[in-house]
Amino acid sequence: MRYVALLRGINVGGHHKVPMYELKKEFSNLGFTYISTILNSGNVIFESDFNCEDELMKTISPHIEKVFHFPIPVTIRKSDIILNIINSNPFQNIETTKDIRQYITFLPGNSSGELSTPWSSEDNSFRILEVRDGVIISVLDLALTTSIKGMAVLEKHFGKNITTRSWNTIKRIEKLLK
Repeated sequence: MRYVALLRGINVGGHHKVPMYELKKEFSNLGFTYISTILNSGNVIFESDFNCEDELMKTISPHIEKVFHFPIPVTIRKSDIILNIINSNPFQNIETTKDIRQYITFLPGNSSGELSTPWSSEDNSFRILEVRDGVIISVLDLALTTSIKGMAVLEKHFGKNITTRSWNTIKRIEKLLK
């Protein structure tokens, strides 16, 4: 089975450094195969005989915490789930400009949180379009704000064990899944 592991909070602002070659080596040490990393933000594609995302998280997270000496929340999704998100084209009705940022936030498990959608910040700079299938689909308009408070909104309503990727990153993951 092919999976995507999304690690939260590594290599951000010079903190919690995890070299991708070392991360790839640790995934190999856990017995996973066909391992690829994308960017420096903790995106790992791999194959495993495991058939349960929760079991994979329980295996990977403590191992990498032991190796890198700090906790690293890990979200796992089967590759077909990622491809389904991409194929659904969640941003098809959003005008793309240089100021628009499109995000997919992955929830632990399949929780849906407590926020009804669609939701917008008071200044309409951050919008949550939809929560479905264990993801939050959101848009940030940098023309309307100089601050990215959207992630704080997401953490308040969905908890700190979420992890967010830009749509561009998701599309890069797609290239390695095909």
